[in-house]
Amino acid sequence: MNYRTNRGESLVNLAEEHKILLVFLRHFGCTFCRETMANLAEKKDEIESAGVKIVVVHMVNSETAADMLNLYNLENVRHISDPEQKLYNRFGFYKVSFRSLFGVKNWWRAFVAGIVKGHLIGKPAGDPFQMPGVILFHKNKVINNFAYKYVSDRPDFTRVAKSA
Repeated sequence: MNYRTNRGESLVNLAEEHKILLVFLRHFGCTFCRETMANLAEKKDEIESAGVKIVVVHMVNSETAADMLNLYNLENVRHISDPEQKLYNRFGFYKVSFRSLFGVKNWWRAFVAGIVKGHLIGKPAGDPFQMPGVILFHKNKVINNFAYKYVSDRPDFTRVAKSA
């Protein structure tokens, strides 16, 4: 597991020194991923003040990701490009089921997140069938996690980050 951040840091080495909040995104065109980035930006200072480093995991090249993260005021957040989804698989994030993607709950949440909150939907940049997730990782161990049941679920980043 020798993944490197956009800054060239080894994820394993970084996690030896700090607790890492790994935020796995579906794809950058996803309404819910856009909402996730907005929510993460709101909680970023609180999470980092607790000594936790944030690392966003995505499936596009680093330049594309940096552009998208910048739009959501996450320009200083580390990120890892994982187009083959090996890191997703390593942490047990699976492909989405039909119900998880197209259930009634998601339609309502898509309306709220996309139209009411203005996150809209874009062209898929990554795998739209990949489930997202959140992991608190330290010294090669998962300390806490948020496992999505639906793509529209909303993690409490602060709760996950401050759980240990």
